[in-house]
Amino acid sequence: MMAKLLGAVLAGGRSSRFGSDKALALLDGRQLIEHAVAALSPYAVEVMICGRTDARWTCLADLPAADMGPLGGLAAALAYAKERGFAGVLSTGCDMPLLPDNLAKALIGDGPAVVEGQHLIGYWPASLADRLLDHLARSENRSIRGWIADIQPRRIVPVDGALPNINRPDDLAAWRESR
Repeated sequence: MMAKLLGAVLAGGRSSRFGSDKALALLDGRQLIEHAVAALSPYAVEVMICGRTDARWTCLADLPAADMGPLGGLAAALAYAKERGFAGVLSTGCDMPLLPDNLAKALIGDGPAVVEGQHLIGYWPASLADRLLDHLARSENRSIRGWIADIQPRRIVPVDGALPNINRPDDLAAWRESR
């Protein structure tokens, strides 16, 4: 039986490279954030939106404070998971519309794991909640790379090629054309 997992869509960024709210950008008639929720849903008992509000889903505010970026959203998801008895959090960014089944299964396991080159897609044991809050309190580096350097997760390389990460309108257009 699969462990009880929480899905976390990290959606608190500013979308500065995109020029507008990329979570709401359309791909195949659905918003990118909807694709991200759908990608996590097969693996998670609940899926939360972290770092923003959206009436369609349960949302979590960044911890320890607002506007902390992806790590603030991940900290909120880990705290929620720890308090409610989840084994861990499976995360993705709101701009990452795919999570292949083999990749999700490779991430979920012993200890933290991230997708090489797409570090917002990861598996984080709930036991890391306090450690991430401590990291955010003591470090000026709030990047996901700084957190990864601190905890040294397993790195999973996608076997089916690159995953889309929609940072700019051109990325969205290129992904549409490639399908």
